[in-house]
Amino acid sequence: MTSKTYTPKVQTKADKKWYLVDAEGQTLGRLATKIAVVLRGKNKPVFTPHLDMGDYVVVINAEKIRLSGNKDEQKEYIHHTGYLGHLRRKPIATVREENPTRIIEEAVAGMIPRNRLKKFILTKLKVYAGSEHRHGGQKLEPLSI
Repeated sequence: MTSKTYTPKVQTKADKKWYLVDAEGQTLGRLATKIAVVLRGKNKPVFTPHLDMGDYVVVINAEKIRLSGNKDEQKEYIHHTGYLGHLRRKPIATVREENPTRIIEEAVAGMIPRNRLKKFILTKLKVYAGSEHRHGGQKLEPLSI
């Protein structure tokens, strides 16, 4: 006896919820893993790895995220332009001043599998530095962390 692969119907894929997460005082890694699970849809019983089954996540207060250990002094964001000797390093304190949303976006992006769905999954993540956001029209449910 062979078992058949279950593929969700179109109606199932259309049932997308909106979640609100307050990042104030949360630890970066723990928060990012929970967000990545919801964005991929792994929290649903109809999870299918080759389909975008996830929900939308709105993160507020990204500037007040907490880092564990000595990451406040030691963590750096590294970028190479492709030219010899053009390795760019930015300490996390500089990134927090310039673009505090980048910290959460890159942490979550690192936890999403590197495949064709990644860019579509990451478009469902909305991160804001302060407590105001532009998604008041959606029915936002608080995400329990």
